[in-house]
Order: sequence, then structure tokens, then C-alpha cells
Amino acid sequence: MKKIKQDFSQIYDNCIGKIYRFIFLKVNSRDIAEDLCSETFLKGWQVFKENSQEIENPQAFLYQIARNLVIDYYREKDRTQTVPVDVIPLTDPADDLEKTAIANSELEMIKKALVGLKDDYQELVIWHYVDDYSIPEIAKMADKSEGAVRVMLHRALKSLKSKVNNNTDFEEA
Repeated sequence: MKKIKQDFSQIYDNCIGKIYRFIFLKVNSRDIAEDLCSETFLKGWQVFKENSQEIENPQAFLYQIARNLVIDYYREKDRTQTVPVDVIPLTDPADDLEKTAIANSELEMIKKALVGLKDDYQELVIWHYVDDYSIPEIAKMADKSEGAVRVMLHRALKSLKSKVNNNTDFEEA
């Protein structure tokens, strides 16, 4: 049992930030993201301690739990998914104000466009460009072939680009 605890502890340390960020980008609330993240690891631990040998990819397993908890959350609350505008500042505070304003405006534009993407596309974009997962890692997590992930990621980016380019709210600013 000690080895199982150590293994899960290592998995927790490696995945906590990414799982939290994934959930946070979906629910737009730090408190709810913290609760769902805690619940993700609690459920993960309950299964892992009894079936650790059967879980081939613990990270994908945790993402699946997180994805299901987010779906359950929205079913219960009957809300629409949003991506927060003020998640991560992209610029160094020492940069001049104009560069900071432009970067924040571009980040806001991308985040708002990301909200309009299909859930599968949102997840691929977050996993690949925010969490820096490789195509093979994403394929394992999504239980799809690498080719399918590449095609979906290409389509997601094309859709995201279209949404950003067609959003007149941002062109006026």
C-alpha cells in the first residue's frame, strides 16, 4: 500500500496544475475549479488504490474524471461554459503599458473565441497549447489515433482563427 500511495503522490504532483487549469478554463471560477479538482483526485485515488495495475495512463484517467465532473457540474447548474478573461497575464509588468494593453486585448480575444469552440476542440487546444502535451500524449488521453488528433487540432485552430477574425467587437477596440 505504501508503494501505491507513493505512486499516486507522484501522479498528483505531476498532474495537479494541469488538471486544475483544465477545469478552471472550463468553469470560470477558482472556487469551483478547486472543488472539482479535489474531487477529481479523490475519485482518482479511490479507483487507483484498488486498480493501480489496470490503469495504463493515470494522467488520461484523471482528465477523463475531470471532464466528467465538469459535465456533471454544468448539468446540475444548467450554465453555459465560459473561459475567464483574466486567467494568466502574458506580459512582464516591466513592459510598457501599451504593449501590455495590446497583449491583454489579444489574449481576451482568443479566450472569448475559445468559448465558442466545440468542447472537443477546446480540450485539444488547451492540452496542446496551454499544457504543452504532444500529439501522442493527447491521442492517449482522448483515446483517438494520432492522425485523428492532428486533424481535429487543425480544425480547432481553423475554427478558432475564424472566430477571432470574424469578431467585430474586437476590431473596434
